[in-house]
Amino acid sequence: MSSTSGAFAGVARNPDLRRVLVGFGCFIVTEYAVWIAMLLYAFDQGGVTASGLVALAQLVPAAVAAPLVAPLADRRSPVLLLAGGYAVQTLALGATAAAILLGSLPVLAYLPAVVASTAVTATRPAQAALVPALTREVRELTASNVALSWIESVSVLVAGGAVGLVLALGSAGWVFAGGAVLLGLALVLVLPLRARVPRGNASEEDAAERTGLGGYRVALQSSSARLLVGLLGGEYVVVGALDVLFVVMAVDVLDAGRPWVGFLNMAYGAGGVLVGGVAVLIVGRRLGPIVVATALGLAAALALTSLAPGPVVAAVLLAVVGATHTLFELSVRALLQRAVPAHTVARIFGLAEGLSMAGLAVGSVLAPLLVAWGGGRAALVGLAALLPVLVLARLGVLRRIDQQARVPVVEISLLRSLALFRNLPGPALEGLARALERSDVPDGTTMIREGDVGDCYYVLASGSVDISRGGEVVRSIGRGDGMGEIALLREGRRTATAVATSDVTAYSLDRDSFLTAVNGHVPTLSTAARHVEETREQDARRDGKDV
Repeated sequence: MSSTSGAFAGVARNPDLRRVLVGFGCFIVTEYAVWIAMLLYAFDQGGVTASGLVALAQLVPAAVAAPLVAPLADRRSPVLLLAGGYAVQTLALGATAAAILLGSLPVLAYLPAVVASTAVTATRPAQAALVPALTREVRELTASNVALSWIESVSVLVAGGAVGLVLALGSAGWVFAGGAVLLGLALVLVLPLRARVPRGNASEEDAAERTGLGGYRVALQSSSARLLVGLLGGEYVVVGALDVLFVVMAVDVLDAGRPWVGFLNMAYGAGGVLVGGVAVLIVGRRLGPIVVATALGLAAALALTSLAPGPVVAAVLLAVVGATHTLFELSVRALLQRAVPAHTVARIFGLAEGLSMAGLAVGSVLAPLLVAWGGGRAALVGLAALLPVLVLARLGVLRRIDQQARVPVVEISLLRSLALFRNLPGPALEGLARALERSDVPDGTTMIREGDVGDCYYVLASGSVDISRGGEVVRSIGRGDGMGEIALLREGRRTATAVATSDVTAYSLDRDSFLTAVNGHVPTLSTAARHVEETREQDARRDGKDV
């Protein structure tokens, strides 16, 4: 506990990290607030059709720009990319605010808003490259990432509430003006960092991988991937439509007033934040029933929202919608990870992200059509039917995927027993468990030889192994212990010999999977770094040397 507290204190004392964290908070509040405000402004100008078209106009350029902008964080300076994104958004939001407050033609407000939404795609990739360059130790990097996650969760709720309060007092233009001020502050905060962070020097990647074509090809060949990626796309059609329908519900259906657009969004986001804490419960379980249950639960909550007599009841029901949406997405993504070959996961998830963005755009167009068909309440009912129809129509395929997907219960339990992997998120832990290979080792077998090149990590499921160094046994290990990590973490040779002293059942993890798991999760990387340092100190004491 004191170590963790010290890491957070280190973040607080690091002025460069403070600049990034405060700037990110300004960005997140602005990103969500201006999205809500623009949908409401468009609704005031041309009804639900205008809201849907403006949402589409903001999403399509962002979807195209995202894969083109992200590599610049590696090839150029992440600070300049981050600052450039903030600068463009500041100017564009200022122009939108001026157009609205001065009563200009709506198109003069829409165009700079599209520019701002496109520039949003620069922030997260730039920040991902920048934060590690500003931290002074692994524990500090861990604390920084935790702080960023907390800031985003809280800022989403703040944005909805802030929009509601601003709209209760004045025009949507003031939301954009406030956003421009916040992003101007973010720009001022991060600009001084350009002198302290070197330029990137990443090589160009293969064109097919960069464009995601590999993901399309694999998905088309796999019925499992087609169904699960399709479910994610369908889910985001619902999310995109809801962004528009929040405006319709607050203004037309519930007659609660424009501020409730923000409050309904806040309630929806709160549901998602609250349910995130139970995500660990899906680890090692069959996910098909969870996918079906959450699809039906989301549909029921949406349908009941259409009957809500007032905004407070609607807000409670939309919190349930947000919670079931979050759990549905987590379950589908985890099942997708289980069901497809390990070497295709990254490409398929890249395809899923692209289709999710497309789903948001489709939903923003679908919402006006549903409202025109039967009004706001009927639109919610029609939207509620989408996910159950998609899930139940392919229920047999979904059940087969779930049954055939291997759930490595024993392997998950073994990894959880190791301090090294204990902090891994549920889906990552399960993915790592799937990569383990079982082997039965006879008594007396040399499993690791001192001086050999390290190529894998071992977890013992049964039996015992003696660890020796320089011909001297230094310790014995058994079930729930691991060995072989030092050579992998140091990219060197084995530092000891391991000999089975009974029949052993072991699970091996190849070098690439091990390093991907460790380096891809900051708390795990922190644990590994401490382990290496402690082992060095023990070896030095045993050899009679100073550390």
